[in-house]
Amino acid sequence: MLRRGVGLSAVLISAEELRERLADGDSRIRLLDVRWALGDPDGPQHYLDGHIPGAVFVDLETELADPPSPAKGRHPMPDLAHLQKCSRSWGLRTGDTVVAYDATGGMAAARAWWLLRWAGLAGVRILDGGLPAWERAGGKVIAGEEPAPEPGDVVLTPGGMPVVDADAAANWDGLLLDARAGERYRGEVEPIDPRAGHIPGAVSAPTAENLTPEGTFKPEGELRSRFTEFGSGPVAVYCGSGVTAAHQVAALAVAGIDAALYPGSWSQWSNDPKRPVAEGS
Repeated sequence: MLRRGVGLSAVLISAEELRERLADGDSRIRLLDVRWALGDPDGPQHYLDGHIPGAVFVDLETELADPPSPAKGRHPMPDLAHLQKCSRSWGLRTGDTVVAYDATGGMAAARAWWLLRWAGLAGVRILDGGLPAWERAGGKVIAGEEPAPEPGDVVLTPGGMPVVDADAAANWDGLLLDARAGERYRGEVEPIDPRAGHIPGAVSAPTAENLTPEGTFKPEGELRSRFTEFGSGPVAVYCGSGVTAAHQVAALAVAGIDAALYPGSWSQWSNDPKRPVAEGS
């Protein structure tokens, strides 16, 4: 049986609810703008062009990851002390509600959600549908820089979310989900990593299929049906570099299913010649 996870209320916040809480003067909400996408280095400019008032820009490459390496992958988990320093620079204080958003259906914002949950913060949410949903709901967007927030005092502690390494992924006794696009899983294309294919035994479960055409997460029941069709047992997830796998973990959590994340993911696995590679479906 797949284990019951944290559920919808611990993962997402709707644009409508966020607007209401901000309008009611909720001063404990901290907004993180995590706009990043593979091949798009212009997140800071997108932020300057327009963001939710009060949001702080978060650089996924430098604040939510350590420097890349073949041994650790393209987006290794950041050093805890570095993540805490960054979190305080974003103004995060103990007891805050943190809302992360992007403009790509939560694909990047989920990285912030997962890391901060791993680091012991319970009050972290992904803005469902991101900036487009905010604008559809009538939310205001402003351009330019924001005043630097008052430094926070948040204390981070590791272990809040389950993690697996390459050895555990190789010997996973359960359901190992590959969150990349199907053609990368099958080994038909590989645009960035040194070898094409997938971890033997993994099941293809593209992250994009967690979303509606509007870029919001599918309803809880639809997601649960999707994931239970893949099989049973403990669940672990990987992707190219551990970013969109966090989105898959979030979708599983919405469905009420616990899942571990393999942070090194394919970018680490494919750089190790000792690791076997499977191709096809």
